[in-house]
Amino acid sequence: MMMNHNHPFHLVDYSPWPLTGAIGVMTLVTGIVKWFHNFNMNLLILGYIITILTMYQWWRDICREGTYQGKHSMLVMKGLRWGMILFIISEVLFFMSFFWAFFHSSLSPNIEIGSMWPPLSITPFNPFQIPLLNTIILISSGITVTWAHHAIMQNNFSQCTQGFFFTVILGIYFTILQAYEYIEAPFSIADSIYGSTFFMATGFHGLHVIIGTLFLLICMIRHMNNHFSSNHHFGFEAAAWYWHFVDVVWLFLYISIYWWGN
Repeated sequence: MMMNHNHPFHLVDYSPWPLTGAIGVMTLVTGIVKWFHNFNMNLLILGYIITILTMYQWWRDICREGTYQGKHSMLVMKGLRWGMILFIISEVLFFMSFFWAFFHSSLSPNIEIGSMWPPLSITPFNPFQIPLLNTIILISSGITVTWAHHAIMQNNFSQCTQGFFFTVILGIYFTILQAYEYIEAPFSIADSIYGSTFFMATGFHGLHVIIGTLFLLICMIRHMNNHFSSNHHFGFEAAAWYWHFVDVVWLFLYISIYWWGN
């Protein structure tokens, strides 16, 4: 049953999930500390279970509110759009701090690292091997997610599903290649400012790729359950914006850290 809401905001129903989410995250952090000191993962696993169950049930409720209960009106979606835009801006500033650290040290390398960049005894990656392949993969995934977006706007169910599928596969492929690159890395995060900035920037970008892949996978499942229409699919739009942001950050990472910094 659809309900009419004439106010420009979403009156959220009472929910236990913020409380269980806080308990789950607190258990998770406490479990990490216990794991570090006592090498015991029991509390850490419990924290993961509570957090994952909370995420699933909270997202389920949001999907229900937006898809079946009519609580995501056009005015509410406008607010959600602004929220996503501000979130992406905060992410841009987050990555800017890593680029700032990288350029601060690379443009004027000090004597402690041999007054050169890359620092003395550091063997950087060849930018025309796995990094270039990962660049092609992410650019291709940007094309497939745009294909899915255009398909959903034209009510083309099968092509939208295909676009989703290829984007998720490319995201998983990128993550596997980056994990392989980390395993084969000739330096570690402890190897001077080069190792620190490299692994912090590329590592957090890799985490964002994993989050974006999960975001798109959930949108694909929702699409296959007919949650989206040509004029009501903001969940997918937000995922597409996030994925394009991840693409752009990788291009800056590739050009500055892998190619120019080499």
